[in-house]
Amino acid sequence: MRTFFSSIKDNSTSIYRVLIFLAAIALVVYILPREGKFPYEYSKGKPWKHEMLIAPFDFPIYKNQQELHQERDSILDNFRPYFAFDTLTGIEQTNRVIIDLEEKKETLLENFPFLSQENVKQDSSAWDILKHTVTQELSKIYRKGLIHLPEEYINADESFELVLVKNNFAEPSGLTEFHNYQSAYQQISSKIFSKFRNISDTEQNELDNLVSDLQMNRYLDPNITYLAERTARERDKILDNLSLTSGIVLSGQRIVDTGEILDSRTVKILDSLKKEYETSLGGGTGYYFILMGQVLMTFLFMSIIYMFLYFFRRDVYNNLLSISFMLIMVIGMLLLARLSRLFEFFPLYIIPFAILPIIIRTFFDSRLAFFMHVITVMMAAFFTQNSFEFVYMQVPIGLVAIFSLFRMVRREQLVRSSIFIVLAYSVFYTAMAVLHEGDLKNINLSVFGQFVINGAFILLVYPLIYVFEKVFGFISDVTLVELSDTNHPLLRRLAEKAPGSFQHSLQVGNLAQEAVYKIGGNPLLVRAGAMYHDIGKTISPIFFTENQNTGFNPHANLDHEKSAQSIIQHIEKGVKIARRHKIPEQIIDFIRTHQGTTKAKFFYNSYKNENPEEDVDISKFTYPGPTPFTKETAILMMADAVEAASRSLKTYSDEEIEKLVENIINNQIEEQQFVNAPITFREITQVKQVFKEKLKNIYHARVEYPELKTKTSEHKEPQTPPDSPEE
Repeated sequence: MRTFFSSIKDNSTSIYRVLIFLAAIALVVYILPREGKFPYEYSKGKPWKHEMLIAPFDFPIYKNQQELHQERDSILDNFRPYFAFDTLTGIEQTNRVIIDLEEKKETLLENFPFLSQENVKQDSSAWDILKHTVTQELSKIYRKGLIHLPEEYINADESFELVLVKNNFAEPSGLTEFHNYQSAYQQISSKIFSKFRNISDTEQNELDNLVSDLQMNRYLDPNITYLAERTARERDKILDNLSLTSGIVLSGQRIVDTGEILDSRTVKILDSLKKEYETSLGGGTGYYFILMGQVLMTFLFMSIIYMFLYFFRRDVYNNLLSISFMLIMVIGMLLLARLSRLFEFFPLYIIPFAILPIIIRTFFDSRLAFFMHVITVMMAAFFTQNSFEFVYMQVPIGLVAIFSLFRMVRREQLVRSSIFIVLAYSVFYTAMAVLHEGDLKNINLSVFGQFVINGAFILLVYPLIYVFEKVFGFISDVTLVELSDTNHPLLRRLAEKAPGSFQHSLQVGNLAQEAVYKIGGNPLLVRAGAMYHDIGKTISPIFFTENQNTGFNPHANLDHEKSAQSIIQHIEKGVKIARRHKIPEQIIDFIRTHQGTTKAKFFYNSYKNENPEEDVDISKFTYPGPTPFTKETAILMMADAVEAASRSLKTYSDEEIEKLVENIINNQIEEQQFVNAPITFREITQVKQVFKEKLKNIYHARVEYPELKTKTSEHKEPQTPPDSPEE
């Protein structure tokens, strides 16, 4: 039993890896639609490449989305909203105006004396005429109807029609049949003006003031109001009754023959047959066969990913977090594809499938990014109506995304990539539309809007990269650029406390970066690693030669073992400092490996020379390691040793520099410092050549300038400084 559990413990990583893939298979199968796949691929405007197709059963011809939208728009354009007529509002407002006029009678008679005059012809006073006119016109207005339009119909023209519900009867009416606020107020005002012009010589301005004081707008309360709930109910009822079909195909009826060009009607019939066929397969025992097929297909795709990682990206294969990250990305894209199938407002082409290769490229490499993109697109094709068209569009878009954002170090690069992706989508879609339709007239312009939204979603890459860095412990080029900034607090501290080590780190970064450019790798990573590899020297900078500018050497008072330990400890101290400041582990790897398992040779050799007969405890003079395990850490180790040793050369001739580089790196090879790093002897030779050329450029000899002598004096012109423009 103990052997069994110990075996499980020893293989726990492999077990977890398999469980992660099995969980991914289960999630993908759960997301996939439970429908069969139509056995034929076809496109409008192309010949039918299969045998003659006969209808296997009766099925309706479904209208396409464009036809349904047109019919729906037509129904909504002709739909009449519902309004209710209220008879009580007119009575209430008429009674109210009578009461208010009586209350304001004295004030009005005082302000407008002509209201006190008696009219002989009509045998009544002007006041009575005013009151009668106001109440009569108000009653007429409410009998005809005073309507208030809601905001959605506020701009309706005179041809606008509605359904008026009055006394439980609904009948169509025109908007012009009713009063609005403006026409009602004008009618009352005009009637008052007309009446008083006939009975008196009152000035117009007095009549205007009278109408203003009456405040008739206070009594204009709409008695025709919008019935929002009934309107929505009636509208939905009509839309629900909209027919989804436009005919029927009977069993045995010929649909299309080999070689026939597919026109719009034939494509609509084929789409209808496809829909019925796939739906019918999803019922009964067909459901379980479809489920079995989806499990097998998903298992196949996941196995391909598994084998690819095993054979070509063993570093990712061995990292469970990296595997989880990539499978989460794949499942996330498939989930979005599923949503596009469930909801019409979420069309397929707004899904930013290009995010997947961009993010994977950011953390890994282009080959893995493109591979995962192709696998994801092929699985997402199960959610589309035309799998060929979908794959044809998405695969090149992944390439465009990778090419346009090869290395993201600035935010504007992401915007540029987004623009390229939108343009690529537009070009491919236009090309396919022309191939299918034969002209540009039937291109759906709304799809280009979807491409723009897709491009906008690509900008989400920037915050997503930050999230994935924190969750999965990855490091992006953007972060590397930020870490390499010499204004970073740790680098400022290094420059202040150990200026010699800081300058050494800069030079090491230059050498290592050039070597990576030559043989391949991540130049930003190696430069950031170079900037921090000696950060541990900030604790006791005086113990390192490059920082001893005062003439004092603390090693003079220490034995060789303690001196060696004081030098070796800068590795452990550097790791602690970096972790305390939350420096990524990928950078800390450079701190741990830049000396590998080499010895502090100065103190080791000195001890051996002084104690030739004594057995030396080599561990006291040996760095803890580990040895470099990536191409970048190996290059940094070479650059660090070569740059440091180059400062001790007495002469900087080409021969001395070449000899130095060869000896340093060959000694590291002999000590097996690169056995765990994926770097070849050919690449090491190229690295040597880069170092030689760079060091020769740095330490190239200057021309000695002759002194300018004059006849009149022994005065000498100052020499041009070596760093002048003439140099």
